[in-house]
Amino acid sequence: MLPMSVAAVWLGHHAPDALLPVAVILLLGLGKAWLIVLRFMELGHGPRLWQSLLLGWPLVVTGVILVLHATH
Repeated sequence: MLPMSVAAVWLGHHAPDALLPVAVILLLGLGKAWLIVLRFMELGHGPRLWQSLLLGWPLVVTGVILVLHATH
């Protein structure tokens, strides 16, 4: 997860206003959320409802941020 964080910081520092780097940063965040939910929280074999809620929320937030950034 550390390389994902470093890559996100680097992209944010070098191209903070372009849509593609912002999308990549958000995708890295989604990847980290996936790792945390399924591996660290051990919900890989947990109830589908919890998996859906805990993975769906970052997807919704990412979508909202991308739409707001694209229309700004």
